[in-house]
Amino acid sequence: MNDLFGKREPRAPLAEQLRPKTLDDVAGQTHLVGPGKPLRLAFESKKPHSMILWGPPGVGKTTLARLMADAFDAEFIAISAVFSGVKEIREAVTRAELTLQQSGRHTLLFVDEVHRFNKSQQDAFLPYVERGLVTFIGATTENPSFELNNALLSRAAVYVLQPLGEADLAALSQRAFGKYLFLNSISDEARERIVGYADGDARRLLNLIEQLADAAEETNRSEIDAAFVKQTLTQSLRRFDKGGDQFYDQISALHKSVRGSSPDAALYWMVRMLDGGADPLYLGRRIVRMASEDIGLADPRALRMALDACETYERLGSPEGELALAEVVIYLAVAPKSNAAYTAYNAARALLREDKSRPVPEHLRNAPTKLMKELGYGANYRYAHDEAGAYAAGENYFPDGMAPPRFYEPTEFGLESKIREKLEYLRSLDRKAGNVAKAGKDRKNSQ
Repeated sequence: MNDLFGKREPRAPLAEQLRPKTLDDVAGQTHLVGPGKPLRLAFESKKPHSMILWGPPGVGKTTLARLMADAFDAEFIAISAVFSGVKEIREAVTRAELTLQQSGRHTLLFVDEVHRFNKSQQDAFLPYVERGLVTFIGATTENPSFELNNALLSRAAVYVLQPLGEADLAALSQRAFGKYLFLNSISDEARERIVGYADGDARRLLNLIEQLADAAEETNRSEIDAAFVKQTLTQSLRRFDKGGDQFYDQISALHKSVRGSSPDAALYWMVRMLDGGADPLYLGRRIVRMASEDIGLADPRALRMALDACETYERLGSPEGELALAEVVIYLAVAPKSNAAYTAYNAARALLREDKSRPVPEHLRNAPTKLMKELGYGANYRYAHDEAGAYAAGENYFPDGMAPPRFYEPTEFGLESKIREKLEYLRSLDRKAGNVAKAGKDRKNSQ
């Protein structure tokens, strides 16, 4: 629209133009806003309650808070913990009191990035929440268990929002491109690439589409294909394509660098993926897998270190938490390697897929009742702690009639060299016990 002086009002960002007006317009989060689900019921009840909306960026936390204010005909006050402090909290409370006095309307106080408030700032909300002056809604990308006071958590329901799925993002992209009438066509490959770049973030998706549309308009293009998407978004989304070949290639390179004991290469691929926009916790999950699959019992500390690195990142966030991931990647790369546990697990699964369902031998069954004892459950069980060396040599723990398989074969690397020695010794005791039993049986038969 132009004013009297011929000046054009700035166009609202695409994300703002497409902000949902009703709960039915919200993309994703059906586990919360679908029929009969918690937030849907809260809207329908017309009874607001304080809550924490926990989820990654661009999944609708602010949108849900605004829709809630509309549904309850409440005054909406939004503050950001990044730029605010106790002063802003008090100003919001004063405004809420005036609104209540002048119009009788309730106030919904929305605090974005609430985890950035310290303990005293979080405590400042409590009296007004308890009085019912405001309904408190906090939005956070961090685990509330770690970042929010117990007192605040106990007064607010926690709702977990999930990244948007590909179908939700695809539908949203269709609506978004419909805003640009000069675009005649968008190829399926281009849509898929944009959805992959968005990585579950609706706001990011809409910003990317707006960027593409502006670039197309400047170059008089009416069609958008995958090549144009790649060319236009190279600077903002370089070297990383979630869901595409490059994504899986880089994950593969990271995993193989760790397996190949190359700390420098492993660090290179991890940092390259982080630089390109990979989710650090996704990398963390893959690192945990590497610790189980490629290091295993050669160094059991590796798995715990991988889990600790993920927990550290969850607590610190970015960029501080990424150092913990880098540290464990280096450790896994230089650790002794063994896939013996991984191989044993797969061998056991393969056998179970083909083998019949065998009953548990009676001597291995528990016998908590008299009847079960009379049926022979637990009879002749050898309690290992009562045996020499706390080992019941020659005892069988497999189903009767089953040839004992050999799944786990420890390597000679790291701790597994000691495990290998221990198993060889125990198996020698089994062989000796078997020979003694066979000799006794032979003597009995000869008599």
